[in-house]
Amino acid sequence: MSDEDLKAELERLRYENAALKKGAAAGITMKVSEKGALSIYGMGRFPVTLYKEQWLKLLDVSDDIRTYIAAHEGQLKSKG
Repeated sequence: MSDEDLKAELERLRYENAALKKGAAAGITMKVSEKGALSIYGMGRFPVTLYKEQWLKLLDVSDDIRTYIAAHEGQLKSKG
């Protein structure tokens, strides 16, 4: 590779890295997986991936989850 090619590649990688950092700072992002499931990024090291029916089932009990968390506050740990 010539110096010009290396400089162009370095600039491309810097731009890509900046875009990735910007996305990470934005918080939660979503993407449809190759298999058609919904992946949620930004909650941990790996995405949380569920199919549509699973997400809807989980969302249907969101109030129950909040109530359970409140009732078990002393047992649950916070990440960070």
